[in-house]
Amino acid sequence: MLELRPVCENCGKDLPNSSNVAMICTFECTFCSDCVTNVLHNVCPNCGGGFEKRPTRPTECITQDCLKNFPAKTEKRHRPVDLEKFKLLKDHYLYIDPRKR
Repeated sequence: MLELRPVCENCGKDLPNSSNVAMICTFECTFCSDCVTNVLHNVCPNCGGGFEKRPTRPTECITQDCLKNFPAKTEKRHRPVDLEKFKLLKDHYLYIDPRKR
């Protein structure tokens, strides 16, 4: 189950469950779409993977799998990207389709 992490790891922007700008990689590294596009260029600085839009969890409990029963994570993971260290990873993966990395 997705953790629904609450902030962009790079800039610290709030990314609640309802956010339409939250992006995740396969390890659930969470960034806002602005950082993914303009800073990371669709390369995860942690794993090298690509990003997809993070889904939202239903807020109304029609089934048991809703936000009330499985709340979003509250622990904030704000770790601004060290652009100098990230450059090598980004340069390696920048022009490789995320599904072929």
